[in-house]
Amino acid sequence: MEDVDDFGPEKIVEVYDPSVGMRGVLVIDNTALGPGKGGIRMTPTVGIHEVKRLARAMTWKCSLAGLPFGGAKSGIVANPRAMSPKRKAEIVKAFAKSIQELSPSRYICAPDMSMAEPEMRIIAKVNGKKSVTGKPKELGGLPHELGSTGWGTFHAVRVAAKFIGLPLKGATVAIEGFGNVGWFVAKFLCEAGAKLVAVSDSRGMIYNPGGIHFEELAAVKKEKRTVTKYLPGKIMPNDAMPGLKVDILVTAAVPDFISVRDVKRIKAKLIVEGSNIPMTASVERLLWKRGVTIVPDFVANAGGVISSYVEHRGGSEKKMFKLVKDIVSKNTLKVLKEAKKENITPREAALDMAKQRILKARKQS
Repeated sequence: MEDVDDFGPEKIVEVYDPSVGMRGVLVIDNTALGPGKGGIRMTPTVGIHEVKRLARAMTWKCSLAGLPFGGAKSGIVANPRAMSPKRKAEIVKAFAKSIQELSPSRYICAPDMSMAEPEMRIIAKVNGKKSVTGKPKELGGLPHELGSTGWGTFHAVRVAAKFIGLPLKGATVAIEGFGNVGWFVAKFLCEAGAKLVAVSDSRGMIYNPGGIHFEELAAVKKEKRTVTKYLPGKIMPNDAMPGLKVDILVTAAVPDFISVRDVKRIKAKLIVEGSNIPMTASVERLLWKRGVTIVPDFVANAGGVISSYVEHRGGSEKKMFKLVKDIVSKNTLKVLKEAKKENITPREAALDMAKQRILKARKQS
């Protein structure tokens, strides 16, 4: 099968329930370290290839973070914007039932694109509390709305900026996406003294080289439902962001945001991947050759799965925030140091570390 290697995937399941028109896919990539962990996303275009790439990212993410989880991911093919809450609930329930034989024994899910606490509640009711994280607080959850992924991504930025000698205070920042990840990254970076100059969402990008006030932006997003209504600022297409003159670029939304066509026009000194698979490894290598420092996705955005681990163990919010900060900070520095020492990309350095842990677990099993 295409894209199969010594690490996985172990299982690919396509599911369909004609009674409600539910279609979905589950990829369990690797369970050497524990049950596969990964979110469920709902988009009209999600498919096997995308879910496989995301599941593999989870394998590396959980391994590098030192968690007792493997990698997995799932997707429901549907347009959440074109359906009622009742209809969405029916589809989520049908998907949960379709994977009961594998969850939670081999797969533990979590929120992802267009999936949040209400959907996790449904899954917990169908497959049990241990089958899902990111649940409502009353079900023992540590909801992703606490900002665990954004908190971790912020610390990846902080450590990486210091590593390359870039003062965070006054550094100009562009953030792709203003959802759960981008919102918190923007908040924490602004509190640290960075200068936010560009933010995007699904409707476009707002750009103001003079600076964007976070609290005002957050209020506009809540009221107007888009960052493009923020004033003052210039509305630009999202694909213009990679070419902006900024010190730091944080990806926090869609896959494949940066393509090979963007390589020559990127001016950022540092790119931190708060989103999953925002570019291919080959694009990262081209940027690395140009002197751009990149913190890979499974290093920078591990806060979500670390939070999931704390929730799975019944831990507190305080413990979660500390563990996310400690693990992401330590791994970011370790990866960047190893990459510099070996003259390889940060992704190559991080992959080697993650692979070694999995191989060691296999030998001991």
